[in-house]
Amino acid sequence: MTDILKKSRRVVVKVGSSLLVDGEKGTLRAQWLQALVEDIAALREQGKDVLVVSSGAIALGRRVLGLPGKALRLEESQAAAAAGQIKLSSAWAEALAKHDIKTAQILLTLGDTEERRQYLNARATVNTLLKLGVVPVVNENDTVATQEIRFGDNDRLAARVAQMISGDCLILLSDIDGLYTADPGVDAAAKFIPVVKSITPEIEAMAGVSRSGFGRGGMITKLLAAKIAVNAGCAMAIANGKKLHPIDALAKGGPKAGTWFTAKASPATARKQWIAGHLNAHGSIRIDSGAAAALLRGRSLLPAGVREVQGSFQRGDVVRVLNEAGDEIAQGLSAYSDEDARRIIGHKSNEITAILGYAGREEMIHRDDLVLHRQEEMQE
Repeated sequence: MTDILKKSRRVVVKVGSSLLVDGEKGTLRAQWLQALVEDIAALREQGKDVLVVSSGAIALGRRVLGLPGKALRLEESQAAAAAGQIKLSSAWAEALAKHDIKTAQILLTLGDTEERRQYLNARATVNTLLKLGVVPVVNENDTVATQEIRFGDNDRLAARVAQMISGDCLILLSDIDGLYTADPGVDAAAKFIPVVKSITPEIEAMAGVSRSGFGRGGMITKLLAAKIAVNAGCAMAIANGKKLHPIDALAKGGPKAGTWFTAKASPATARKQWIAGHLNAHGSIRIDSGAAAALLRGRSLLPAGVREVQGSFQRGDVVRVLNEAGDEIAQGLSAYSDEDARRIIGHKSNEITAILGYAGREEMIHRDDLVLHRQEEMQE
């Protein structure tokens, strides 16, 4: 299983509150954080993109606002999150800066990962940061999130983020070694499970509840996160984060190094399966023969090769791609709304800014967001 992490190119690391914050003092575990950052720096030296999903804002904010050791009302939790987020982001920035790594703070809600345009904007921002060599630090936007638009735990947020950026490895650092057949704190006969190839009802029945005084998740939320991750082609590991250098320990393997949930497909394959599975496209784009031939060669669809736009759709919606005869040859995610698409069809990509008044994508549909039908059908 250590090969999964070794071969991964985009890694998401989730850090729980109980690991990052001293429960009794309400202060940051600075030594532990520095050791973790050393692991992150080592991953980057191997050429990997790394993104962190970090809990801890409310736990740190409690101390700042004098609210330790009590159940918080919603407004108190949100106030603590606001105060603690400053400390949390500063701690990550300072720790990463010691390795000459830049960081950026991103706050998300459930709605940001489910509403298509917000999802695309967040995805573009994160991808840009990663291309610039930045380690983004993501947390739930507890200060403004209502019950209807919040995750309530960062395990599932981390899985959604991994899905959003096509991550191929998600590491959930926890206060437990991994998944057991029962709660090892209650049942001494509980057996450790090193690999899960399929999340069956039997596996789900093994989930317990969190005994931590700070974390809002438990094994149940970790299994929910695993479902999201593996369905997106992203392998996931639950590993004990209590020790120093937890990622290094996971990479080296060994007894109880962590529980791995394996993915049956790559992120790219899973993404294309999701696109192909959309039976109800929002519109269609008819292209010329030159553009159709370019798609067969693995190219993206450029505006210059588009003849006609049909239907009503928004950026990020699934659309059908038709050849000159009107036969469907592919489908994909449009980088433009139907209104903007109609304005730029037939034009070169370097003319888009002048036509629309903003710098959009060069492609009408990027090849990563495009699924071709069988080639023999396209050539008929």
